[in-house]
Amino acid sequence: MIGSDAYNYINVLNKAAGASWTKNEIIANNIANVDTPDFKRKDLNFESLLAEALSNTSLHTKNLDKKVANLNLASLKPDVYTEYSTLSYRYDGNNVDIDTEQAYLADNQIKYYALLDSMTHEFNRLKTVLNQ
Repeated sequence: MIGSDAYNYINVLNKAAGASWTKNEIIANNIANVDTPDFKRKDLNFESLLAEALSNTSLHTKNLDKKVANLNLASLKPDVYTEYSTLSYRYDGNNVDIDTEQAYLADNQIKYYALLDSMTHEFNRLKTVLNQ
């Protein structure tokens, strides 16, 4: 991560993109194990952790810049969990639905590329300021 206040948004976007990449790997693993008996799908929780961290910052302000500046990114660790560990869709104990996983994968890929696009936009803004 880049250690300057000018890069706060980029650092948050970078952390979110990393979590999105990990989620992509988890979803791909779910898809790969669609026919594995007793396999339970896994998922990753990051978005709600980030939202909670932003709402719990010590500043009671509506200024998002200050909230992002005071955000402790080291404490934001994506949470991988087994979803519906007691639920099975099939007789073999597996709870992975291939159609649902493919929809999750497409959704996550869109989010990932949006995060990368946002980071590029932030770097371009900084580059514009430096070139003035």
